[in-house]
Amino acid sequence: MNFTPIDDLDIPALAIYRHLRDNAVTADNSFIADSPKVVNLLLQTPIEVRSILATQEYYDTFAHLIRPKNVPNLYVADRKLMETIIGHKVHNNVMMHGIRPAETALERLGDRIVMCDLLSKSENVGSIARSAAALGVDALVLPKSGPHPYGRRALRVSMGYVSRLQTHLYDDLAETLRALKQRGYRIFAAEVTPDATPLMEVKVPEKWVLLLGNEHHGLTQELLALCDETVRIEMAEDVESFNVGVAASILIYQLQNRRP
Repeated sequence: MNFTPIDDLDIPALAIYRHLRDNAVTADNSFIADSPKVVNLLLQTPIEVRSILATQEYYDTFAHLIRPKNVPNLYVADRKLMETIIGHKVHNNVMMHGIRPAETALERLGDRIVMCDLLSKSENVGSIARSAAALGVDALVLPKSGPHPYGRRALRVSMGYVSRLQTHLYDDLAETLRALKQRGYRIFAAEVTPDATPLMEVKVPEKWVLLLGNEHHGLTQELLALCDETVRIEMAEDVESFNVGVAASILIYQLQNRRP
């Protein structure tokens, strides 16, 4: 492997590490990942890697993961220098510049889909992605206008496991729901309503979509009307709701384990 020692981060080749913010979009769909666990997992996928910025210790420890990827640029810096990158209060010993994988077309998505309305927090996207991957969901469907699953914080919270999921970004939620129904999916809306089916009573088909609402506003009546069934998690009467990431984990687990 050919390394480029770095003693100054303020050079054009490293500008993307300093300036690519959480959900910024570049012409080539670049993303930045950090922390060894996230980077190491991504190195074991087909994702294109443009460069790595890391300490020599990291390269020595994980050479077996890096070498097969034939990464064109391997920059070496000490930890103190890397900690000066703007936006990182606590920094690990590696960052990676990669290219987001291509989206999966709607008609090619798998049988088990988690779909979200516009979420406000990247951390929730990451949490949902991690649970979805861990519990065997096929795809994650998100709005183009919301936090991207390959944003820095979403990647970090997902521990990189979003790379195990098909992803699709939609323009219009209602239109996408109709298209999925036409393809034979049963749409489950996660919402607390008087007529919602308790989760333990839901009959789960082979093809399903779980629709999760915004952290603060949930799902509108118009969206609920487009779904086949509203489901709720049984909980204490004096508790209003779960965090959306926690709710997603519970719902996915039950839907997966109640399939025919």
